[in-house]
Amino acid sequence: MRSLFAARRSLRYLVPTAALVVLLAGGGFAALETDTVESYWEGVWWALSLMTTVGFANGAPHSLLGKMLAGAVMIFGFVLLALTTAAIASLFVREDEESDKARLQAFERNVMAELRQLHGRLDRIETQLQSQKRVN
Repeated sequence: MRSLFAARRSLRYLVPTAALVVLLAGGGFAALETDTVESYWEGVWWALSLMTTVGFANGAPHSLLGKMLAGAVMIFGFVLLALTTAAIASLFVREDEESDKARLQAFERNVMAELRQLHGRLDRIETQLQSQKRVN
């Protein structure tokens, strides 16, 4: 459960980092893939396409460094997608667990009240039995 909350907290840092990665990778693609990517903004578009797991905008990279950069951006996009999904899912899990917790607490209160009532009845029965023994 704590890992889901950690995933939600990590999004505060991961989303701005993703934006920075897209901007830096855009420059990297523009510098490394001059045959495919014609400008910085086209490189940013390429990085954004890869980050969002859409795929390559205008064909695959040709250079080894371009392929490595594309792979890193794709992996970062998968991680971002997984953590975002986990964070959203944790909201539903928490709501579900809160209602279960409330039901469990109500059940425990009812059980404890019943136990107190039974304890009182047993005390009265024991008192009656002791007073009957004294009479006999």
